[in-house]
Amino acid sequence: MEIIKTLNIPASFFYDKVMDSVLFDVRKATGKSVTRKQLKNLEYVKQFSQNNRARIIIEEVIENQSYKFRTSTTKNDFVVHYQIKPIDEKSCEVHYTEQMESHGMLQKMNDMILGTMLMYFKKRRFKKMLGMIEESY
Repeated sequence: MEIIKTLNIPASFFYDKVMDSVLFDVRKATGKSVTRKQLKNLEYVKQFSQNNRARIIIEEVIENQSYKFRTSTTKNDFVVHYQIKPIDEKSCEVHYTEQMESHGMLQKMNDMILGTMLMYFKKRRFKKMLGMIEESY
């Protein structure tokens, strides 16, 4: 999935919102407070439900420019990358990519079928979230 959207907010404001969310997620999953400088290469386990958990590795953190992480489960690997480009002091372009690699032939077929149907809703929900961030400025 790929989404490119221009937002009427500074790149630093958008990046701060993403980082606030990341720091909250790390604290909730690990019970530890970390700083932005400690995020790169940070690895932790996140429990989604009683039988569902994932290993998360933060691969890239570049202030006001980029954030990339990998979520690994027994069934899939997801790589999410936010790239933020300032247009001017009041607007930025967000380039969001999400890639999934499934493990096993049955999982690949299942993800291909379900992924096609759910992609529309995921994109719509993500664009709505971007709009909410923009409105919060």
